[in-house]
Amino acid sequence: MLARYVGAMDALHRLCMFVAGVCLVVITLIIPWGVFTRYVLNYGSAWPEPLAVLLMIWFSFTAAALCYRERLHISVQILPMALQGLPRLLVGWAVEFAMAGMNLFMLVWGVRLVHTTWFQSISDFPAVSVGISYLPVPIGGAITVLFVIERLWTGRLFEEPVDDEPAPVSVD
Repeated sequence: MLARYVGAMDALHRLCMFVAGVCLVVITLIIPWGVFTRYVLNYGSAWPEPLAVLLMIWFSFTAAALCYRERLHISVQILPMALQGLPRLLVGWAVEFAMAGMNLFMLVWGVRLVHTTWFQSISDFPAVSVGISYLPVPIGGAITVLFVIERLWTGRLFEEPVDDEPAPVSVD
């Protein structure tokens, strides 16, 4: 059962990476288009900037979940590294429960926010709901809660960083 859950989280991790990557690539392509039309064609396209903002929101929340799972989020490890045994385990569980609580808050209140704004339209894209721009909040919260469950279930609360071989330094 645990192996199947971890496998599902691996698939979800890859999906988040794909969504974040697509958002980043599209942002990278449309912003220069907006600059080109404004300064070369003397006619500024109205859509690149608001679309880039929407994509950045999606990128931020999917990448935040990725960073949590890959242990790339900001954390202070002084206290856990100073503890051993049960106190370290209790600190780890407290940190994970706090993370779960924050993301459950994002999930519950994010759903309410999406529901409240769903029938409003974005002024730059009248066919697109404002709720779409807030949808990454509950989705990111839900994904991170699933990753928290995985971490608690596997018991990998404070993994030591992997020592990589240092890159060779040239002194030419």
